[in-house]
Amino acid sequence: MPFSAIDHAMMARALRLARRGCYTTQPNPRVGCVLTRDGDIVGEGFHEYAGGPHAEINALAQAGDWARGATAYVTLEPCSHTGKTEPCSQALIEAKVQRVIAAMEDPNPLVSGRGLQQLRESGIDASSGLMADEAAALNPGFIKRMREGMPWVRLKMAASLDGRTAMASGESKWITGTAARQDVQRLRARSDAILTGVGTVLADDPSMNVRLGKDELGIQRAPHQPLRVVLDTDLQTPPAARIFGEDGRLIILHDSDERDRQQALEDKGAELVQMPRVDGRLDLHRVLQWLAKREVNECHVEAGSVLAGALLRAALVDELIIYMAPHLMGDAARGIAAIPGLLTMSDRIAVEIDDIVAVGKDWRITAKVAR
Repeated sequence: MPFSAIDHAMMARALRLARRGCYTTQPNPRVGCVLTRDGDIVGEGFHEYAGGPHAEINALAQAGDWARGATAYVTLEPCSHTGKTEPCSQALIEAKVQRVIAAMEDPNPLVSGRGLQQLRESGIDASSGLMADEAAALNPGFIKRMREGMPWVRLKMAASLDGRTAMASGESKWITGTAARQDVQRLRARSDAILTGVGTVLADDPSMNVRLGKDELGIQRAPHQPLRVVLDTDLQTPPAARIFGEDGRLIILHDSDERDRQQALEDKGAELVQMPRVDGRLDLHRVLQWLAKREVNECHVEAGSVLAGALLRAALVDELIIYMAPHLMGDAARGIAAIPGLLTMSDRIAVEIDDIVAVGKDWRITAKVAR
């Protein structure tokens, strides 16, 4: 059965609702739900935070008795298993809705078609596939983690118009303007983890936290602080680094047997996890697999050219966010990514540009890394 114009309009509204959970649902997916009767909205809701009511439950609560005989538009297949909350499929059945349209099936193997099947077995007209691409774009990390056991890796870089990220001396503050830096804060806020290398910690002494509050982000709850992850093979992170003075969990991944160094960093509140190294560096595939097991959906990377290049060379980057500043830094300045071994045109790493937009006086380029 083809979807109507009303179906499209209501699913678009459900998608807009889902986006309101962008900064607070981690590690759960962002989901919205709209309930209608005779083309009129009788209830709507979105999933706001992990452990809280799901989108369907919030919409049903708002609809009350008007849910009976209604059509439910949900951006992700209703869950059919008991986790921190009861199954949404059962709640829809008990509310006696007549029809359920999901934008896409849930990639979680605990659900994956079972929710829709449960609804059909209860006599409810249940289908999926309406605006599926738009729904998938809301949750790239959740989908990838469920399907591949890896997080979505978003590599953020700031560069001059000639592709330089720091002067030869290492000086890099500030390449971009205030508006671009505020925009980066929003990227951090939507992420489950912020990843960097010890070289960046030593050079820039970053805090790696979200510095925007709920009012600045336009949300009702305080945003979560992403997990901060430092790749530090030989434990060079100084105990006096700013990163220890911020809220949120800090994990240092390493491959050092120096117990005194470990103890000094643990005393400052860091969690240390030993990881295997390959060719003198931590195994990046294992690092990302480990993060996925920690329920990291979206991994936001802010790092120097060496780690950025290593991730790109290993084909581990899904998305590039490059802020281009309107100035030139010269050929002695540091490049955007250190990628040795690209000798011919066929060695190039292809990207597909999705978007170019002005952010203050800078330009933000959003691109997917071609596979």
